[in-house]
Amino acid sequence: MRNRELSKMDIERFRENLIQEEKSSATVEKYFRDAHAFYLFLAGQSITKEKVLEYKQGLVEKGYAVRSINSMLASINNLLGFLKCTECRVKTLKTQRRIYSAEERELTKAEYYRLVEAARNNPRLCLLLQTICSSGIRVSELQYFTVEAVQQGEVVISCKGKTRTILVPGSLRKKLFDFTNKYGIQSGVIFRTKSGKPMNRSNIWAEMKKLCQVANVKASKVFPHNLRKLFARTFYGIEKDIAKLADILGHSNIETTRIYIMTTGMEHRRKIERLGLVV
Repeated sequence: MRNRELSKMDIERFRENLIQEEKSSATVEKYFRDAHAFYLFLAGQSITKEKVLEYKQGLVEKGYAVRSINSMLASINNLLGFLKCTECRVKTLKTQRRIYSAEERELTKAEYYRLVEAARNNPRLCLLLQTICSSGIRVSELQYFTVEAVQQGEVVISCKGKTRTILVPGSLRKKLFDFTNKYGIQSGVIFRTKSGKPMNRSNIWAEMKKLCQVANVKASKVFPHNLRKLFARTFYGIEKDIAKLADILGHSNIETTRIYIMTTGMEHRRKIERLGLVV
């Protein structure tokens, strides 16, 4: 196939196609952002395998983490598939699977408790933290927590062509009822902005970051997805059932769930030391 240039129209069409494929809003924006960065790199030059390899090498030289590079390459390969330029796709970087997670990024239960306590003067945020962490939902799924769903005691989430049901714990259900009654929310989405729209990732992220100093928790640990990961690790620590956890989290690939339940390096070191093999 002859070489072709990448236009802004191509990027917009790619974005629309992702939406039609019912990708999550976060995935659409991520792929679009990566595709636009590749467009800027090409600067009007034709798409060739050599240029894609050059772009890949540039990411390495800029010092991006392997996982980040592979994530960006996945976006570009998806774009090339959409453009029917599959011969220009490149391989991701090989990496040994990690057996433990980075401590500087992992939120502990104690730190979570401090964040909740620091949010007491912001009732909506305080309850939002507990809702995500006690249910394991994605931040994009918070919109499914409606007054009607809480009344039923279960939240039906439809995402990426799949539907799953989240049971609302009794203690959380009571807190949600108290909140909606106090603030006169009679129907629809519970966590909403002043304009009545569901809170989005950026709203929540910004509010959470304000808690870091008061809660004495590193900013690198404070983001919505870490609440979901804390739920996963806590659930697995009790149940030891990774298949059930994958269903609750909505993972189609159990390998994704394995990433969620990694212990930190410190915990891994303690387990190794408990083997008692150094005499």
